[in-house]
Amino acid sequence: MSFTLAIVGRPNVGKSTLFNRLVGKRLALVDDTPGVTRDLREGDARLGDLRFIVIDSAGLELAEDDSLQGRMRRLTERAVEEADICLFVVDARVGVTPADEIFADILRRKNANVILAANKAEGNAGEAGALEAWSLGLGEPLRISAEHGEGMDDLYHVLRPLADDFAAKNVAALPETDVVIEDELSEDDIPAYIPPSAAKPLQLAVIGRPNAGKSTLINKILNEDRLLTGPEAGITRDAISVKTDYMGTPMRIWDTAGMRKKARVNEKLEKLSVADGLRAVRFAEVVVVLLDVNIPFETQDLRIADFAETEGRAVVVAANKWDLEDDKPAKLLELREAFERLLPQLKGAPLVTVSAKTGKGLDRLHAAILKAHEVWNRRVPTAKLNNWLSAMTEAHPPPAPGGRRIKLRYMTQAKTRPPGFVVKATHTDKIPEAYGRYLVNGLRESFDMGGTPIRIYFRDQGKANPYKDKKKSIPSRLKKHVDAKKQAAFKSAAAERRKTKDKSKDD
Repeated sequence: MSFTLAIVGRPNVGKSTLFNRLVGKRLALVDDTPGVTRDLREGDARLGDLRFIVIDSAGLELAEDDSLQGRMRRLTERAVEEADICLFVVDARVGVTPADEIFADILRRKNANVILAANKAEGNAGEAGALEAWSLGLGEPLRISAEHGEGMDDLYHVLRPLADDFAAKNVAALPETDVVIEDELSEDDIPAYIPPSAAKPLQLAVIGRPNAGKSTLINKILNEDRLLTGPEAGITRDAISVKTDYMGTPMRIWDTAGMRKKARVNEKLEKLSVADGLRAVRFAEVVVVLLDVNIPFETQDLRIADFAETEGRAVVVAANKWDLEDDKPAKLLELREAFERLLPQLKGAPLVTVSAKTGKGLDRLHAAILKAHEVWNRRVPTAKLNNWLSAMTEAHPPPAPGGRRIKLRYMTQAKTRPPGFVVKATHTDKIPEAYGRYLVNGLRESFDMGGTPIRIYFRDQGKANPYKDKKKSIPSRLKKHVDAKKQAAFKSAAAERRKTKDKSKDD
């Protein structure tokens, strides 16, 4: 049975490096700068035959006020209380500090299962610090090196008996139930669109500029202060994913760092944060582009929305801080006009107004996300597509460059997620981009596919000349006449050459 392991400690002791080691991926941002991690990041860890959930936390600070460090500390303390096992990491090369002693006393009170690990203990440099860790009163410290993978077997042998105890308790607590296995569906019974389920939740990413309210919105959806928030811009650094049931729909929601203009991104950490957010967009199925209603559709907002469309993700545009707006009808008309004018590539995409602070509009946002996900997975029958194509070409025929008429012969849907269509045509290299956009807009209107990226691929299917690469042949009934003509011409040419030769001799 799975258990939860929280990794805690002072800033820059190697918690994120150890987290990446346990999950087997570089999920958490790692840098020499103290305090890189601010939110709680969860991951599926694997250590030998153990499978458990590991939590990377922010560095424990001595601050207890409402500052950023104080809020980070309270978030970490809550993770300690909720975790089954707490792994307290100290820096073996620095030794035990007064802050370590304070945090060790806090951990003894908050969590019954505390494991002490002295990180960076490879070689002789960490020997003294590892021995000094005995003074914390948390038992024998494990000497590990998260960077080089040393000491992972010792950690396994400590976790193994604790994992067995959790498994025994969980099995004893499970009620006896009858398991019913349903018959498999036949191919005809399988629906075209399969809604999200617990086994395959909807992947949702929330992106936008700094201080747009992304973390606050996700906290309101979760109905708990799971992500670090505050008035400071740029609090979120990692792309944090959390699982939840959003109004009954299983989802994995990614909170991303605010994306500023590329010219303003100078610090290495911010570049890593933005890259992590872009990676989350590629993992997502639906992307919510969150705007600040006071300054909507800035240049960076347009670039962010265009990036999501280019990556082929279903897009929902949400205007946050709607509770601060006085003249709501006029502002809504202004938003819709700007949306249609500035983002024509997302024509028909949902535009909803929300308030992350009060929670108003979350039902509309949920409905828009589900609709965008369904359209993103939609499949159109081939017969309907070809009837539609005939009507579209009749209403507006393709151009005839150089007098050569372009014929669109056949159309079918080749893929979903996002929808992709193949059109067999003649002279595909002469089809202008404007005509492709005409077909895309027609698909959006005729099949209710607003907002989702649509891809159209033109494939050449011209009538090839079967004799193009063949040598010219002569029918058998004409062959003897052709041969006779060739022989007569040969004799005539030979006689002409002899006359020329004889004349040159006489001269």
